Amino acid sequence: MKYLLYFFLPILLFACAKPPVPPSAPFGPVPSEAQVAWQQMEFNAFVHFNMNTFTNIEWGMGSEQPSTFNPTALDCRQWARVCKEAGMKGIILTAKHHDGFCLWPSKYTEHSVKNSPWKDGKGDVVRELSDACKEYGLKFGVYLSPWDRNHADYGKPEYLIYFRNQLRELLTNYGPIFEVWFDGANGGDGYYGGANEKREVDRQNYYDWPTTYKLVYELQPNAIIFSDAGPGCRWVGNENGYANETNWSTLRLNEFYPGSPNYKELTNGHADGTAWVPAECDVSIRPGWYYHPEQDTAVKSLEKLTDIYYNSVGRNGLLLLNLPVDTRGLVHEADAARLKELGEVIRRDFATNLAVGKKVTATNERCQGFEVKNALDANPETYWATSDEVKSATLEIDFTKGTSGKKITFSRIVLQEPILLGQRVNSFRVFIEKDGEWQPIAEGTTIGYKRILRFEALEAEKLKIEFEGRTVLCIAEVGVY
Repeated sequence: MKYLLYFFLPILLFACAKPPVPPSAPFGPVPSEAQVAWQQMEFNAFVHFNMNTFTNIEWGMGSEQPSTFNPTALDCRQWARVCKEAGMKGIILTAKHHDGFCLWPSKYTEHSVKNSPWKDGKGDVVRELSDACKEYGLKFGVYLSPWDRNHADYGKPEYLIYFRNQLRELLTNYGPIFEVWFDGANGGDGYYGGANEKREVDRQNYYDWPTTYKLVYELQPNAIIFSDAGPGCRWVGNENGYANETNWSTLRLNEFYPGSPNYKELTNGHADGTAWVPAECDVSIRPGWYYHPEQDTAVKSLEKLTDIYYNSVGRNGLLLLNLPVDTRGLVHEADAARLKELGEVIRRDFATNLAVGKKVTATNERCQGFEVKNALDANPETYWATSDEVKSATLEIDFTKGTSGKKITFSRIVLQEPILLGQRVNSFRVFIEKDGEWQPIAEGTTIGYKRILRFEALEAEKLKIEFEGRTVLCIAEVGVY
């Protein structure tokens, strides 16, 4: 035996000294670094606060007087503090909604805060929120409505100059902007400088979106552009905050534009998509997007908001939860309290990853830097990869071996792919071993950046996950909570 060891040892040492196995090649469309950073935010705030807050309607006509806008105790630091405590990473503000009223003193219109009684016309809500976000370590984004029911030139080529001038103001005067939000609502009845008429536009061609997108990237190279068609991130196709169980981060981009009639396809994305355009799931904490005092008792329940979180972030989306700031200029006490509860639930649910330190094996693994142990190291930048041409494999975790060395009780599983290499998993099945028997507990289709499985507490000695991919499998993380 001793002589055999002497014979094989040089061979083993040579094998271990081979150059590292190269990483897996990207598959299909992949995200930019800015898109990865955006997805990692996971949970952001939308703030609908504007003229509609004071007229108690959802969509203003554009004929409202600037004197109507007059918050009595506006405090953007309170907004930022509430969002930070809930675990949110950024805030997007409705700088201009469809009625055309601007929350900053735009030099291109009189329909703005500069002609309101608030701070004697010297206020700037965009500035105050931008500063508050910096103070609390949050990213700042802006919503600029393409539709303007106040402007006399809406529907004419001249309006595009006005629209882009305002966009330039927002993107050059308020520091880094992480997301620029373009609504798909365009055209209809409006004041339009006193014309009081209905104006329709060709949503696909009127705005010359490529030119506008170019301007955004020139002024804010790392900004994510939201619309039905992205190109940075897409609407999820509904306003209830839910992505579909099958949610591809890729989209056949040339089939969409802001206001596309085929918007329901956005909920799934396309497996054969031509571009990486992940889903953003927008929903309001109340029935309305703007503040209405009669809805003070209609804030969504903690159970409902938790369900929304698991069906947005937990289905490869980003959750954008709207806070309708009230006429004082504050996040209402009821909304703030519920949001705090939601943040506590999320932190509690994912406080301890029970898979870390456990023994893990796989039916196939690419060695030298891409072993299956990478899936349990709590580091999403490393990953387990299968060998070339291997599209299906099984991962097994033994909870009786490793840290603590006993069976566990859990109710959450988190799966993640290394999305810089594309979206690869078609489907997966999950089993637990209990008393020597394998029992199925869950199954799903896509994973993407993050998939969260939620169920009643289970006790198990082992966990097994079978993955089916479109190409070589790459799994960044398997977390058990």
